[in-house]
Amino acid sequence: MTPSFKILTLLLALSAASCAPEQQNAEMAENDAASSMPAKAMDTLNGEWPHYTGDMKGSRYSPLDQINADNFEDLELAWSYSTENLGSRSEYKLEVTPIMIDGTLYATAGTRRAAIALDGATGELKWVHSMEEGLRGGMAPRQLSGRGLSYWSDGNGDDRVLYVTTGYRLIALNAHTGIPIDSFGVDGNGILDLKVGAVQGNEVQIDLVTGEIGLHATPTVVGDIVIVGSAMKEGMTIDNYNNTKGIIRAFDVRTGEKVWQFDPIPRPGQFGNDTWLDNSWDRNGNTGVWTQITVDEKNELVFLAIESPASDFYGGHRPGNNLFGESLVAVDMNTGEYKWHFQVVHHPIWDHDLSSAPLVMDVNIDGQDREIIALPTKQSFIYAFDRITGEPIWPIPEVEVPQGNVPGEWYSPTQPMPPMDLMYGRGKLNLPDDLIDFTPEMRQEALDKFDRWDWSNGGMYNPPLLGDVNGVLGAINIGATTGGTNWPGASFDPETGIVYAPASQAYLDNLTLAPPPEGYSNVDYIAGRIGQPFRMMYASGTGQNPDAPKVESEFEDRTTPPVVIPQLRVDGLSILKPPYGVLSAIDMNAGKVLWKVPHGETPDNVRNHPKLKGMDIPMTGQPANVGVVVTKTLVIVGDQRVTNPGDRERGAMLRAYDKMTGENVGEVWMPAGQSGSPMTYSIDGKQYICVSVSGGAYSGEFRVYALPDD
Repeated sequence: MTPSFKILTLLLALSAASCAPEQQNAEMAENDAASSMPAKAMDTLNGEWPHYTGDMKGSRYSPLDQINADNFEDLELAWSYSTENLGSRSEYKLEVTPIMIDGTLYATAGTRRAAIALDGATGELKWVHSMEEGLRGGMAPRQLSGRGLSYWSDGNGDDRVLYVTTGYRLIALNAHTGIPIDSFGVDGNGILDLKVGAVQGNEVQIDLVTGEIGLHATPTVVGDIVIVGSAMKEGMTIDNYNNTKGIIRAFDVRTGEKVWQFDPIPRPGQFGNDTWLDNSWDRNGNTGVWTQITVDEKNELVFLAIESPASDFYGGHRPGNNLFGESLVAVDMNTGEYKWHFQVVHHPIWDHDLSSAPLVMDVNIDGQDREIIALPTKQSFIYAFDRITGEPIWPIPEVEVPQGNVPGEWYSPTQPMPPMDLMYGRGKLNLPDDLIDFTPEMRQEALDKFDRWDWSNGGMYNPPLLGDVNGVLGAINIGATTGGTNWPGASFDPETGIVYAPASQAYLDNLTLAPPPEGYSNVDYIAGRIGQPFRMMYASGTGQNPDAPKVESEFEDRTTPPVVIPQLRVDGLSILKPPYGVLSAIDMNAGKVLWKVPHGETPDNVRNHPKLKGMDIPMTGQPANVGVVVTKTLVIVGDQRVTNPGDRERGAMLRAYDKMTGENVGEVWMPAGQSGSPMTYSIDGKQYICVSVSGGAYSGEFRVYALPDD
């Protein structure tokens, strides 16, 4: 063990060494018998939840139906587990979805991103594994507990849990004890240093402590390999566009030996390198995969949803279309060889990213069985392709888009346009109809703000501009950094071919650039506004690791107050009219939206607004990043925001919707909003629903619901 980190494994079960000889002999006999039996299938069909998204296809589906519309509101809290002591400070942004295998829940949790095992029926802690990574963890670009972990078994008793630490190490643990696997990793200590092999520039190894790379998402285990993506800091106010290059690698799950590597910034001789003009590939970074990676095991394909290159809103230093930035890429599962791609955004300068797990689906279109891949997006459009060939299922033509005038920028003249029938949220602004309309006065106030902003092209591919406090303030976009479907992704029912996607509809992005402070950055223009003091933009959770240094920048001017400018709000409310958040069902057999309903209780600032007093306002839904779980008859998803409507205790609701109609058929109270996507499982014939909650003053907690025994 190197002196740069410490490991803690707390085992709360009897070890084999402490058992009586008779018991040890019995266990050995059982193991010998098990070794001659075929491996037990890990599947939601048998009541387990073996992957972050339920299966490798990204479905988040379980056929369990003990909990249904008739009894959903009878659910009771079976148990809960607080994560507040898993780190020297509590976490208030628990985004984890646990997995469940053979009666045990496995998850990451806490500000140090510990791995834990819990009894699925009682919540009793079985073991916890934690690493103190010092400055390496403290400076990680993706902190807090992450999204979860993964599981592998050879079917003969070698059962492992794998997770990525904040400091970007891949850890392999014995699933029964939490003890590191001594045959895994270069040093045989259960640890694989993922920073080794991560580079910047022209193949320069990054620093193993301060080098910028990490991951929130869970590793993807398929067969005997584990696939790991990468993520960097938020790219809005970066100090160097020549940062770490994105990387996707597959490792042997038994040993940690690298099996293959895919470079999202193609090197000379690789397909796509010529889309980086002026050899700009060698001086740019990012383009990782920070969302979930999904797999078509039958056709041996891995699907990568790749993020933006550096920096988010300005790309003058990287002329060209910049493959594979903001592209869906299919690679060979066994070799990592490139198969096909579709670039959703050419020369990305909007931070659309590709934020959601691609959905591996089998559907029937015009009487023909089709194997497709469906990609939800921040833009609230689904992009659908034949997953073998990459051909679009429905036409996605190139359309001309506005061209900007930021000095030095390179603009693509066209962008792909998916079918409007596959827009399941607010993917384009219909002005002025989409503006707030609670009262005529509010609509007029919204209209009066138009001359201070550029609203071109309905907020689609409206290029960032040099905003000025004394002129045009910014370029309005929808579904750029916020909006639509973000990291929780969507779900689908494999029996019907229907996708269920949440979409946030209340946020607008005002994309504005300004020169960086002198001496701060080599990027000519970063997020900011001329006339305003410079402010850094950090990822959520930055500085929350127990070993994180103080979050500050010498280049920020905290002495000069910001200039007061008009906001994209009206009397404290969104400038856009409700619904603020929706849940949509999209039939991928027909390529159209079946239904769309508001999701989430009306926020208190709307219900209690003095100018709306006495008005009968239908449920507005909530702007939120929430994931869903799909069962035999229900779509289950919680409110992200806490509300106090007056007829119940202040809190948030876990809701059940009828899959075919969108009717809200039941709801259960929670003390805090949903912050991690729910999952469901069964033990001894009893169905449970687990959801992560946190936010505000409520620290991270797993809450598990079940029907009463009587």
